[in-house]
Amino acid sequence: MKKSILITVLIFTCTKLLSQIKPTHVRDTSFSVQSAYRNDKKSYPEITVADSAMPKGVKAYKNISYKKYPERDLKLDLYQPETKTKKPFTAVLMVHGGGWRSGDRSHNNTLARLLAARGFVTVTADYSLSTDALYPAAVLDLKEAVRWIRTHAGKYNIDTSRIAILGFSAGGQLAALVGTTNGNNEFEQPDQSTKYSSNVQAIIDIDGTLAFIHPESGEGDDSRSVSAATYWFGYSKAERPDLWQQASPLNHVNKNSPPILFINSSVNRMHAGREDMIRKLDAFSIYHVVHTFPEAPHCFMFYNPWFKPTLTHTVNFLNRVFYP
Repeated sequence: MKKSILITVLIFTCTKLLSQIKPTHVRDTSFSVQSAYRNDKKSYPEITVADSAMPKGVKAYKNISYKKYPERDLKLDLYQPETKTKKPFTAVLMVHGGGWRSGDRSHNNTLARLLAARGFVTVTADYSLSTDALYPAAVLDLKEAVRWIRTHAGKYNIDTSRIAILGFSAGGQLAALVGTTNGNNEFEQPDQSTKYSSNVQAIIDIDGTLAFIHPESGEGDDSRSVSAATYWFGYSKAERPDLWQQASPLNHVNKNSPPILFINSSVNRMHAGREDMIRKLDAFSIYHVVHTFPEAPHCFMFYNPWFKPTLTHTVNFLNRVFYP
């Protein structure tokens, strides 16, 4: 009985403290491709990290500031095909994972470079992590990154009518949210220029949740420690369910939502809400594709043997959507 009471008190105390969560401004480096690989190698000894060497025919533009904060700049890297053509390229904005609090844009380098080698301009962007700013800062940052792409489309030969967003894990959730909130003023900063749209025309969600408050969701368990999602929102599900619902892409699907590609691992909770979202997409006759690797770990996109199929599925989807 005493143990039960103690646990109840601890949970109550933790919940009471959740409303006091504030950014620490201390960088969290806990998630990286190498740390994920070391962990997954234990259960998947045959895996190897995909080759990140720069392919021929790709030009890189590095460390470009796209948004300025008083204490920091958000930066991006851009990879452009060196093919000499007057026809503008489709652009793909790429969003890294890391539980909304860790990771950086370099995680997408390998996929970005090989997509560029296949004829796409790719942009890997940093965004505000929860250690710097809570939700919805990351969403607003990424919409600003889309505006940056349109603003500089002439310089990099980008077709402004063909911009996709791709994300993995937390980045997949963000990519889906950015895409499903096209034209939604709730996710636009009041001082933002309206000269350039933040709309995207396609979404690639690689193992990113579609719904936070959902029977399939594993986000928000604060029984042992504050979860990554709770830290990002600054409040628990019980305290601010409105925020958790607002950040769920499932709740924003409408007749104008763009086509979407889901690429998923064997970890079902990572695509919570996907089937419900598909039913909504079907109701609006919006094109969507699902590819699942039933034996793959969550971080499969970084490893052989799943990296090349992920690349192929992405290229095929983009070509189907933009060059039917």
